[in-house]
Formats: sequence, C-alpha cells, structure tokens
Amino acid sequence: MKTALLVCDHLPEKLTAVHGNYIHMFNSILDIPLDPFYVIDHNFPDPDDYDAYVITGSKYSVYDSFGWISMLKEFTSMAFDKGKKTIGICFGHQLIAEALGGKVERSRNGFLIGIHDFRILQKEKWMDPPVSNYKTLMLCQDQVVKLPENSIVLSGSSHCPVGMFSVDKHFLGIQGHPEFTKEYNRDVFESRIEKIGIEKIEVARASLHNDPDTSLLKSYMMSFMKRDDIE
Repeated sequence: MKTALLVCDHLPEKLTAVHGNYIHMFNSILDIPLDPFYVIDHNFPDPDDYDAYVITGSKYSVYDSFGWISMLKEFTSMAFDKGKKTIGICFGHQLIAEALGGKVERSRNGFLIGIHDFRILQKEKWMDPPVSNYKTLMLCQDQVVKLPENSIVLSGSSHCPVGMFSVDKHFLGIQGHPEFTKEYNRDVFESRIEKIGIEKIEVARASLHNDPDTSLLKSYMMSFMKRDDIE
C-alpha cells in the first residue's frame, strides 16, 4: 500500500536531536513505507498517487487561519471522496473532523498531557485483539465536539469523549499519540510549563509510571490500513 505521511509541524531542533522528527516517529510505529510531505510548507502529494494517508499532530489548531491548513482540509475532503484510507493523529484526528463537516474547539478541560485511559465504546472487526480499555499518551487542548456524518465513536473518556472515531470505514481519527515515547511527551509538556501550569505537569509526570498501549494501537492502525471489508 503506497502511503504518504502528511507532516503538519516542524519540531524544535533541541527535541529532534534527542527524539527524532515526525518521520522517524511514524516510521517506528507503522510497518509500511511512508513518503513524507511537509504540508505545513505547502508541499502536497498528488491525491491520485497514493493509496493511503497519515496526518500527523501539530502545535497549531485546525481552526487557525493559515493557508496550509485550509489546503489540508480541502485535500482531506478530496481523499475521502476518492475512498483513500486515511488515519489522523491528534491534530490530524481533529483535521479529519473539520474537513468532513465536524467541529473542533478548545476543551473546557484544558491541556490533556501524560498518559490517559480510554474506554472502548464500539468494537470493530479490525480492532484485534479486542480490549475494553487502553492507555495512550496525550498532548492536546483542542477536541472534537461535533462529528462528521456517518461517524462512529470507537473510544472515549470523561475528559475526552471522542478519543477515536471512524468515518465510512476508510477514515480513522485517534486523539492520542501512539507515535510518541514517554520521554518525548515529558520533554514537550515540561517545555510548556508556563502555559500548562505546575499542577497538571506534576499529575502528568506521575502518570508516566504507567506504560501506554503502544503495541495495541499500532496493531489497530495497521489492521485499519489493511482492512479490505469496505462496503
């Protein structure tokens, strides 16, 4: 499956020197070759050249008035109409929602950082092994508040009702960051202490004593990409 990685941010050099960039992170979690395109720099692939797309996270919000974000929404809508498999992570998850008619807003819960628990609300055939809940790394303050038509909420929590959703069997959004390591997550939220506040930072640090279910979410992402039961 020919897959493009749509990169939505340039990570700070001091972080990439230690943890690598988004290309490195996604190559470590997806067992398929990824051709990177820095859409943040207005570098988009021809939508007909690829079978599937993965949209990364970003420090920006999907409702920010940047030209590349508007272009990415149009591209995503086109990919949906063409039936391309697409997975969005955090910002990408939110971008899918907005591109297809949903809505994203700043959450009343503020920043969600560190490891959070999510309940599986709908079990699909490709979600193997079946579980009732999972843990994932979070780094966001925006959330999907209105879903596109024909969406299914697959997981959620009290602080994040739309943790994972699918649209028409070929689009998948994941609010967490399965591509992150605990060390990267910590380094990012600690660098934003003035915005986030020490109380949330301390809770997030404590949460890192747990381990995220990275292998599970990797399995789900790969199964979703390879599923052939689109009807």
